[in-house]
Amino acid sequence: MLCGIDEAGRGPIAGPLVVAGAILLENIEGLNDSKVLTEKKREKLFEEIIEKSKYHIVFSDAKMIDEKGISYCLKNSILEIMEKLKEFSNEFLMDGNTSFGITTLQHKIKADATIKEVSAASILAKVSRDRFMDDISSLYPNYDFHKHKGYGTKAHIEAIKKFGKSDIHRISFKLKALGEVEIGIQKSLF
Repeated sequence: MLCGIDEAGRGPIAGPLVVAGAILLENIEGLNDSKVLTEKKREKLFEEIIEKSKYHIVFSDAKMIDEKGISYCLKNSILEIMEKLKEFSNEFLMDGNTSFGITTLQHKIKADATIKEVSAASILAKVSRDRFMDDISSLYPNYDFHKHKGYGTKAHIEAIKKFGKSDIHRISFKLKALGEVEIGIQKSLF
């Protein structure tokens, strides 16, 4: 059985990276790339995926992203998923253009829109991350995380200008809008 893998939260400036793996045990209608589905549809499918699959979801917080780098976090999350789900699958497919040096991981661009297991993983990752950002929003009332989920929207940038970065902001992500420039060293993928 195929295990699809996808991530949510690679690009935001705050909050976690979330990577999910899903092995479908039953057919699920309406699966697609999470980004093209409405929030209501994603939420409904999320519950169905939980019921009809073997899955594993991994969170990497902003501190780990800053310390180890986004590629390291992605690779480690994928390896954890592969380890947790190996008794149910020996075939793993990641959405995107790289296998992160993992020889037993296949990859395909736009797999989240064309391979149902990867679509399911895409939905698990996005809904899990969105729920997390909604849940913590009240702890950080100055930033309205429930509205932009940590992405670099104009309102979010303005909040950072006014209040500074919080402990869930990714310090290593430099923002041109704040006059920040990348001067750090590149984190190794391996």
